[in-house]
Amino acid sequence: MPSLSLKPSHKPIKNYYEALEQYAKLGIVHEGAVRSAFQSLLDSCARQFQWTLVAEYAIKRSKKQPIRMDGALVDSYNLPRAYWEAKDINDNLKKEIPKKFAVGYPKDNMLFQRPDRAMLYQDGKLVMDADLTKDQELVDIVRQFFEYRAPAIAQWEKAAEEFGDRVKDHATALLELIRKEEKTNKKFIDAFAAFMQLCRQSINPNLAESAVEEMLIQHLLTERIFRSVFNNPDFAQRNIIAVEIEKVINALTSKHFSRAHFLSSLDRFYGAIEETAATIDDFSQKQNFLNTVYEKFFQGFSTKVADTHGIVYTPQPIVNFMVKSVEEILQREFGKSLVDKGVHILDPFVGTGNFIMRVMREIAEIQKSALPHKYEHELHCNEVMLLPYYIASMNIEHEYFEQTGKYEAFEGICLVDTFEDQRIEQLGLFTPENMKRVERQRESDLFVVIGNPPYNVGQLNENDNNKNRKYTTKNKTGIDDRVAATYAKASKATLKNKLSDPYVKAIRWASDRIGEEGIVALVTNNSFLDQIAFDGMRQYLEKDFDQIYVFDLGGNIRKNPKLSGTTHNVFGIQVGVSVNIFVRKR
Repeated sequence: MPSLSLKPSHKPIKNYYEALEQYAKLGIVHEGAVRSAFQSLLDSCARQFQWTLVAEYAIKRSKKQPIRMDGALVDSYNLPRAYWEAKDINDNLKKEIPKKFAVGYPKDNMLFQRPDRAMLYQDGKLVMDADLTKDQELVDIVRQFFEYRAPAIAQWEKAAEEFGDRVKDHATALLELIRKEEKTNKKFIDAFAAFMQLCRQSINPNLAESAVEEMLIQHLLTERIFRSVFNNPDFAQRNIIAVEIEKVINALTSKHFSRAHFLSSLDRFYGAIEETAATIDDFSQKQNFLNTVYEKFFQGFSTKVADTHGIVYTPQPIVNFMVKSVEEILQREFGKSLVDKGVHILDPFVGTGNFIMRVMREIAEIQKSALPHKYEHELHCNEVMLLPYYIASMNIEHEYFEQTGKYEAFEGICLVDTFEDQRIEQLGLFTPENMKRVERQRESDLFVVIGNPPYNVGQLNENDNNKNRKYTTKNKTGIDDRVAATYAKASKATLKNKLSDPYVKAIRWASDRIGEEGIVALVTNNSFLDQIAFDGMRQYLEKDFDQIYVFDLGGNIRKNPKLSGTTHNVFGIQVGVSVNIFVRKR
């Protein structure tokens, strides 16, 4: 168990007492001012554990007002580890604390503090009552606060540590089993071939068998998480892609393979996830936890996939800003709103569903009665990777349930590569529900394209092996053909390799997709703003759109080496980022 390095002689402790002394000289005693001294102490200690102190932390509660406390310590999995409430010097803690517990404050690692006293509750019991005028007692209670691990958290930490290696071992064993059954199991051979055909039509006609094998492995290793953590026991029977994969899995298990027996050695890890998730009442926090588990899964299991697709999640304030901006521009420039019929909205790279969910909340805030029609007919999204597709499906469906009280399957999501040229004639060959959804989306007149396209944040060196695939067609309608015929052709640059970045393709694709009028709102790498290779792209953006809004968030460590590491970037990555809103009017 990690320990906190803290002594009375350490600077954070001395700074705390010096700040209080300064406040006392100025006659400042109210909570809002004096709490900053203790907040600085907690913030300093949190860095030792790579935790974040979130001020004004809110806990959402079903059908009740959220509880808002002065702060919570949150770990890298977005799990709250400790809670803090500051009080005035004159507050009677023994009287105030029962009132807080009565309204629902957590009782596990909850610290109530005023400048001269602190009371710490763990596992529902008072474990320490410290006189903060004594530096050793201050050190002791802060150390106890940071070093405590609830049983579920302790189990989770240990399991998470082992999970990466264990997943690799199981993935390797599953791959060996699949390869063996591909030679001898007729039922599996037929089921795999049918699923392979479906994937090649909706994702990539040149998709390798190894990629489909990986999808089966991902499904096998994560399906239980979706069933249990999201409390969705019918997931594999209800999700249209999961249904198809289950057919292949059932064929795989038809001879000598027991799914339960094979995965039994992962029971402790699954149990740790389930127990940890059970401690989280707020669904959005549970989503954050699962998103982080998913991200760690890819780091341990599919590093190359993660790098190629630029798996980075958009900070919520950016999502909020973009959705609000789109609504404002719709009203001001077009006399429309997100709630209006006919305003089709697409996130072409949905990830785990954050943008679509935020659009749904915006629609519900403006006109709740409009949401059912929008949800059924005019909200669209695509995802090319299986795990985020699963998570997005459930997140979006749960958001609709939260807003309306009804469960309705979300038919606007497609497992498809947005950049793939979807030819109508292909659809006649094999028309499962997913392909019907793709066709429906293609026939929709999109007015808003919004999202966070992939960009290779990890590929800092152009010589990295993790190259992106090409999208070209004989009739020159592929997205790479379009980039070549426009951005590249108009460029005077000698080296144009940077135009192959997926985010450039995303902007070109969205520019073509919205038709005569509409809005494209994408958060992307900001290299296109001033680098020489993008001169042709800038020319075309000026021609293609009537208004362009760019919010340059900076963060490029190459331009400014003083910004070393990732703390100066909103995504925690090493390339610059910008929010871009392109507006086209008739």
